[in-house]
Amino acid sequence: MDAQGRGRADDIDPADQWVLNPNTGEYELRLAPSAAQSAVPGPRESGGRGATGTGGAGGARRTAPARRPGASASGDEAPSPRRRTSAPAEAAAGRRGRRPVPKKAKGRKVLMWTGGSLACVLVAGAGSAYLYYEHLNDNITSVSDDGAGTGGFSKDRAINILLIGTDKRTGKGNEGYGDKDSAGHADTTLVLHVSKDRTNATVLSIPRDLITDIPDCPTTQDDGSEEVIPGKQRTRFNNSLGQEDRTPSCTMRTITELTGLKMDHFMVADFNAVKTLTSAVGGVDVCLAKDIKDPDSKLDLPKGEHTIAGEEALAFVRTRHSVGFGGDLSRIELQQQFLGSMLRKLKSNDTLTSPPKMIKLAEAGTKALTVDSQINTIKRLADLGAELGKFDTKNLTFATVPVVDNPAEKVKATVVLKEPQAQQLFAMVRDDVSLTDVKQQKKREKTAEAARLKGTKAPASEVRVRILNGGAVAGSAQETLSWLQVEEGVTKSENAGNAEQPLAKTTLEYAPDQADQARRLADIMGLSGAAMKPGESVDNSQGVPAMTLTLGKDFEGAGVPLTTPAKVPEDVQKATADKVECAK
Repeated sequence: MDAQGRGRADDIDPADQWVLNPNTGEYELRLAPSAAQSAVPGPRESGGRGATGTGGAGGARRTAPARRPGASASGDEAPSPRRRTSAPAEAAAGRRGRRPVPKKAKGRKVLMWTGGSLACVLVAGAGSAYLYYEHLNDNITSVSDDGAGTGGFSKDRAINILLIGTDKRTGKGNEGYGDKDSAGHADTTLVLHVSKDRTNATVLSIPRDLITDIPDCPTTQDDGSEEVIPGKQRTRFNNSLGQEDRTPSCTMRTITELTGLKMDHFMVADFNAVKTLTSAVGGVDVCLAKDIKDPDSKLDLPKGEHTIAGEEALAFVRTRHSVGFGGDLSRIELQQQFLGSMLRKLKSNDTLTSPPKMIKLAEAGTKALTVDSQINTIKRLADLGAELGKFDTKNLTFATVPVVDNPAEKVKATVVLKEPQAQQLFAMVRDDVSLTDVKQQKKREKTAEAARLKGTKAPASEVRVRILNGGAVAGSAQETLSWLQVEEGVTKSENAGNAEQPLAKTTLEYAPDQADQARRLADIMGLSGAAMKPGESVDNSQGVPAMTLTLGKDFEGAGVPLTTPAKVPEDVQKATADKVECAK
């Protein structure tokens, strides 16, 4: 790094100064102590960033510091190591001798997402020199989530990350792509859900042409003030970003409104991300079931297996007229196959144990991303990456939100949710149900929950329950009370008003000696075993012990079952990341 800055890099391999520390199992950048370290190149100027780095998606603007003499003009290359000093031959020979076998660093987990026009990399930079660490930090562009998220992921719960690809045509070589005069859209949108126990993950693809409602969006302006961007009813989902100055936080709010899932973080990238990241990883393996020559995306590949990177990779994930039915849904399926292949490449030892590849990924990833301000440093990204890296690729499922052609249109250009399949799929993700068959811990939890539903059931007339509204629509507690008393014979019930805290999911709390009552009410309400919470009862208004039914935000009306589906609904397009698929 220092040698290149002084114009003395010669033929030094950047990996040669990354040395394995046997005490930590991490690679460290070793510089000779006799030479002063020069400044590391700062971040690129805002004009050199893609759409997400220049404010196209609410990106913050950043001015690059002056370059030191001899630094690269582009600032795009990873700093090279300094030349070895003329140390004694035996010392040099010791350094250049057989290298130790690298250990797999548990903390250095990498997760990459790229599809259509979005790519992201999470890299743990443990063991790197301080200056290089700061250089990577300076690469990252962040913007506020404006309170639309949870405030950050937590290790003791599931993680939800919104991944957005914008089609704004900024960046070198992208003049011929995207919408020339547009501020960019949410052209490709994925919701990554990682389970609470980190054993499995689901990626939901949201069709860009889905008709939905965009809510009002409070947005922080450049001067620090807040402006509420008005929402829009019955519009394309991709208008949730860029249009009318909407930022990624608006897309977060739209996702929450649509699915009931609240996002922990977001990541945004443009066309350049696909090109730089696929090149950094050494190319992505893909398979075609037929020859494809698409003049729109500029993809020209014969049938068979290929390793693609750069412009060719971008053309692959952008093509749609030459695959499937020639629409956006077919392109989504192609992108899912591409992502699965990229994840397999990133998880391979060939990538994770290669310092040069990790350096290239760190450089490309930090420059490609615009992230929310909760994860705007390498340390925070590393912590998140460590959590995301825990699940096995074979337990990652890609699924497309089920949709049908918009019946209101004569010329089919947009889609609407296919019900009830869409709501069933959303419920599975909200309730942390894996879309693949995985591990024993989940099975044990499900067995315990199912056991709560088994056993004798008390007559409805003996069920005593207090009903609280804990986030459901106003009036839900009274509606449920009337339904239980008139329709179901649960006459010993009462409306206890609002709960102290809102709940995402409906719960039924009961004492051990009320288990038979709980099973009867669960049967009537359509509650799952997960909704049943053994504990202590609370006296009702007459001073008699009664169960407590709290209607959460998932409550959809009296008589509507709240049981989460155990299997993926029919007609939901899905694929797993561990299988090789050939695009048709």
